[in-house]
This record gives sequence, C-alpha cells and structure tokens, in this order.
Amino acid sequence: MKAVILCRVSSKEQEETGYSLDSQKKLLTEYADKNAFKILKVYSISESASGKKLRKTFNEVLQFASKNNINSIFCEKIDRLTRNLKDAAIVDDWVKESPARSVHFVKENFILNTQTKAHDNLVWDMKVAIARFYANNLSEEVKKGQKEKIAQGWLPIRPPLGYKSTGEKGHITQIIDEAKAPRIIKMYELYSTGNYSLEALTKIMKEDGLRGDKNQPVSKTTLHRLLSNHFYYGKNEWMGKLYDGKQEPLVTKELFDMVQQKLSAKFGGHPRYRKHFPVFKAKIKCKGCGGIISWESQKGHWYGHCNHYRDCTQKKWVKQYEVEEQLFPILAAISPAGKNILKVLHGVLEDGHSDEVNYNTNKREEFNKIIRTADQRIEGAYKDKLDGGMPPMLCEKIIKESTGEKEEAIASLAKLTESRYTYYQAAIFMHELALNTIKIYENENATTEERRLLLSKIFSNLYLDEGKLEVKFTPGAEFLAKWAPTPKNIFEPVILQDKTDLLGSVCTTKRGRRDLNPRAPP
Repeated sequence: MKAVILCRVSSKEQEETGYSLDSQKKLLTEYADKNAFKILKVYSISESASGKKLRKTFNEVLQFASKNNINSIFCEKIDRLTRNLKDAAIVDDWVKESPARSVHFVKENFILNTQTKAHDNLVWDMKVAIARFYANNLSEEVKKGQKEKIAQGWLPIRPPLGYKSTGEKGHITQIIDEAKAPRIIKMYELYSTGNYSLEALTKIMKEDGLRGDKNQPVSKTTLHRLLSNHFYYGKNEWMGKLYDGKQEPLVTKELFDMVQQKLSAKFGGHPRYRKHFPVFKAKIKCKGCGGIISWESQKGHWYGHCNHYRDCTQKKWVKQYEVEEQLFPILAAISPAGKNILKVLHGVLEDGHSDEVNYNTNKREEFNKIIRTADQRIEGAYKDKLDGGMPPMLCEKIIKESTGEKEEAIASLAKLTESRYTYYQAAIFMHELALNTIKIYENENATTEERRLLLSKIFSNLYLDEGKLEVKFTPGAEFLAKWAPTPKNIFEPVILQDKTDLLGSVCTTKRGRRDLNPRAPP
C-alpha cells in the first residue's frame, strides 16, 4: 500500500518542544513500516511558511495522491493537516471519492475514511473547529502584540536592509547593521541626484556589494521598495499608517523626500541614464510656475528653458555656464575665511575632546564585550534547557538576566553615538566642503555625477527667474551662509614670525582700522 506524509510546525516553540519536522517524519515513517505502507513522498511545511505556501502545499499533497493512485495520507494530528472548515471539507470530499482512501492521524489514533462512524465524524468536526478556534485566537494575539510593539516605537517584523534585530522574544529591537547601512545611505544619495534610473542604480549597487538577507543581489523591484521605505528616516509603517519609531535613522527626512520626488512620475518619473547630460538636469525649477527647467544641447552648449507649465510667461533661455557664473559667488559666500580657521577648529577638536574620544572608545569596547558575553550565556542556557543539563527555572533566570544586561549595554552603546564629538566632526566636514566647493566643481577630472552630488549637499532647491538664479540652501549650508560673513568682515589672517604660537597662523587685526603702533616690528 502506498502513502504520502505531511509534516508541519507552525512556530519555533513547537519545534523546540518536540514537534519538529524530523520528529514528525520519524513517527509517521515508523507507523508506515509497522502497517506495511510504502512512503512515496514526504511534504514538510516549516514555521516560516506563508499562508500562500501553506495552501500550495496542501493542494500539492492531494493532487500528487490522486495522480499517483495513492489512497493514504499520514499526519501527526488533525491540526497538522487543516485549521479551517474549507480545507476540512476538501479533505472530506477527497476521502469520499473512493472507499479505499483514508487519512491517518497517528498521534490521535484516528482514521478518516468512508467507513468512519457518525460519532468519530463528530469528533473530526469538533477537532477541526477547535483547530480553527486556535488559529483565529493565535492570529488575534499576534495582532495585539504587533499593535503594542508599534506603540512602543519598534517594528514587529524583520527590519529592512541596513538594520538587524537584536534581543529575545518580547524584547526585540532594531539596530543598525554596520556592514550594510553605508550602502543603503549611498543608494539614497546617488538616486537623489537624479542621474540614475532604477535599472542603472541596481547595477551600481550590485557592483558595490549590496546583498539581501540570503546574500543575493538586490533586484530592481526590491531597490524601489527600499527607496520608498519610511523606516530609514525614523518612521514605522504599519497597516497603511505611519508611527514614530525609536530606531536610529540612516537618512534625513529631506533626503528621503528628495528621493520620493525622483521616484514620482510627477517629478520626472524614471530618468534614463546617459553618459553626457547637463549638470543642472532636473535640479532647477522655474520661479514662475514651479516646473522643472528643461535642457537642450545646441552647438556644443547646454541651454535651459521653461516648458511653460501652467501657462508660464518665462521666455528667457539661459546657457549652463551663465548659471555657473551666478553660482560661484554664492558658493564663495558660504566659504569660511580660509584654511587657518579650519586649523584652529581642528586643533580645538583634537585638544578639547581627545579625552572624550578615548573615553568613548573604551566604553564602546566595554559595552560590546558585555553584549558578546550575554549572547554566549543566553545560547548556553538554551542548550542546557533543551539537553536537560540544567533545571528549566535556572535556565530561564539566566536568559532573563543576560537579556537585561544585553539590552542595557545596547542602549548605552547607542547613547555614545550621540557624542558631541560626532557633531563637531560633521561641522568640520561641512566647513571643509564649503571651503573647497568651487575647486571641486571646477576640477577638470570631476564627473557630472560628482558635481551634481556636490550641489545636492549645498542646495535644497534652485530657481530661475528670467535667467536670474535664486537658491535655497540645505540646513548646513544655510548656517554657513549666515556665519561665514562674520569672520570675513571682522578678521583677516596675519602670519606671525613666532610659529610656536598656537594661534599664530590666524592671529588677526581689525580690518579697516589703523594700527595704534605703526612702527615696523624689530
């Protein structure tokens, strides 16, 4: 006699408490040998299977049995086969199609066939109803837990690429995946320039090493989904609504919105990558109507003009180099007074915060050691619990205490990243960028993509009003625009003879005033 086996676990807890797929297969195989059955195929459904996969496997079992003239299906228990009335009715119909057909539920010592008595059929119906109640109740509890998790500021499912889950069940949070996060940030920054289509960016990120959870290259569809995920700037999307999240953002809301503009058909749709294209493509808007300025190449020059969106009256065409000529004085205006000021800032940073840097480094190593030790204790306690090497109550206590220590260490580690030193480093970077912006832009080796990325760091919006350029700075550049004129108007660098003086490279005199002692220095 021929038969097929169906094994199923619906949770990790079931697998850990003796309901594993291997244990079910062993039980059902021994039953088949004892009753002179030949097993032709074994179907297994793991706890990670989706509802769609469950339905597919269920149908495959019945189809395979019918096609190969197999009259017996073996399951451990009724709820391993079905948990809803619809599937129960399908199984019942399959059995009644032939007197030879039967479904064996080994642990419950129950066989469903055409000879099953009315009392046993009642038991079958009741157990299906109980299994259905269990599934529905479990679904309600899961939804309740997910709702509470969202309210606490955490995502109740696996986080997207760039993050990883940490902690034990009931206390799982999301932290940055240091290996993948930089590539996610790069993906957002590249796409925000408007230079790349999704197809081109997918190829670039594949070459850069961006991989999914199973180490497979990220597809174009997945890339689009990642670029649209609110999680990266600190929001959790659940059931169509946005909630405040506690995860550390990878990108700013401004960068995320910029990417959404590029993804939206309203703002140009999906641009085709071209080797030669204008620097200001999709970067400048018409002041009159808000439409994107179009660029055309004529006689070796790029010309920008408005397409008269909403009956716009702007008629002037402007060359690319004419826009650049207006741009350079604006870039110069946000530049600090010179390299000497940066030297002082570097000196203050290193001298004033060296102790803080060393302290943070040591504390970071200390917290990482606590986390590693806690993981080892938790893993050891789980093994002892499963192997029976330690009383379950003691194992649970060790797991609970170690989990608490780990969560405290993770929280303390996150606070270290908010050090003032990090902000000072960002300030230094912004000043250096502003100081060298024109030099970088005019560099003959600079690519169009690099120039566009540079502009995206300085300007959030650019407008043309009859050929005249108007700009709106990013927050960092806006601060420099307000701050930079102060040292330029008040101070001027003077190099002193005494090079040992810490401030010698930037010692200053008031501009416009006459020296009180005009005599030449000795």
